[in-house]
Amino acid sequence: MAVNPAEDASQAAPKAIRNRESGYTDPEALHQLSAAVNYRPKLNNKRKALENSKVTAAKRWVPLLCAFTGARIGEMTQLRREDLRLEDGYWIARITPEAGTVKTKQYRDVPLHPQLIALGFPNHFENLANGPLFHMSPEPPLNRIHAQKMANRLRDWLHEEKLVPKDVQPCHGWRHRLKTIGIELGLSERVVDAIQGHAGRRSADNYGDVTIKASSEAIGRFPSFKLSQTISG
Repeated sequence: MAVNPAEDASQAAPKAIRNRESGYTDPEALHQLSAAVNYRPKLNNKRKALENSKVTAAKRWVPLLCAFTGARIGEMTQLRREDLRLEDGYWIARITPEAGTVKTKQYRDVPLHPQLIALGFPNHFENLANGPLFHMSPEPPLNRIHAQKMANRLRDWLHEEKLVPKDVQPCHGWRHRLKTIGIELGLSERVVDAIQGHAGRRSADNYGDVTIKASSEAIGRFPSFKLSQTISG
């Protein structure tokens, strides 16, 4: 045919039905994070854990990391020891394509919330050698695949334990919540976008840098959770 009769045709996509907010509510957030903090793996008759220690670490720490960074779950499961550092008194997690997959293809530095420090997250990796914190990739070229497998395993666990409410996505529920709390606190949208890895909305957003100090001060304003126990072991 010389002319495509459907070239100018269009059909409006139906809007998704939403029966609730997209992010975790305060009780839902506390429910999931309390389960993570208190998680202990099942043991065999010799009192040995029935899962790898990195799986246990992912179940304990990744929900907390997502809650306080608004990062994608895969960005957290791909973290390596060398991606974490102490700079000017701030603990920083570098989310980088070198470790796996980053949607924007750009690295970003995300300060860790004071509650993560108080719970002992730096102690978890302090004596570890460089390499993945939460998966067992045998070599760097396979990091992305193993990080995604761990992310999927973590999502399955959250659903199995009924720690994700209906109509909320396990990962994006935290991304939505962080943005919501940021709005309530009156934080700069640009700073929160930089923390979460969202692209700027205006060309003016390409000018100036969101510094570690700016993002650390913003992260520090997010409230802590009233958790009943400190992670150990």
